[in-house]
Amino acid sequence: MKILVIHGPNLNVLGKREQEVYGSVTMEEINSVLKNEARGLGVEIEFFQSNSEGEIVTKIQEAMEGVEGIVINPAAYTHTSIAIRDAVAAAGIPTVEVHISNVFKREEFRHKSLISPVALGVISGLGVDGYVLALRGLVGHLNKNPRP
Repeated sequence: MKILVIHGPNLNVLGKREQEVYGSVTMEEINSVLKNEARGLGVEIEFFQSNSEGEIVTKIQEAMEGVEGIVINPAAYTHTSIAIRDAVAAAGIPTVEVHISNVFKREEFRHKSLISPVALGVISGLGVDGYVLALRGLVGHLNKNPRP
């Protein structure tokens, strides 16, 4: 089983930006934790980060071949990208949306996700643990509901 983790815009500078919101953990540290968790779950994991909406859409489309599930933090594109939403819907790959911060404790514009309606589930506000929970939940779902 292969899981794709997609990190959206500005997540490549985690640990340096807005530490009061996102903490001091880096994207590389998140990936390391997820790699260890994936090993324990017996799944293969791939990581992708882009600041470009089009590159994220292309990666989701490419995932239609050979990827059973996606964990995505669309970051700011959560609230603006119909293209990413449509790619997730079209791909038909079970996808869990994850956010480091609790978006509902933040600015009003962050309360609306265009991705959530096409996601299997959403985890928000639990930092790195949210990624781990997303991966565990996704793998559990796929074990009970394998993709054809």
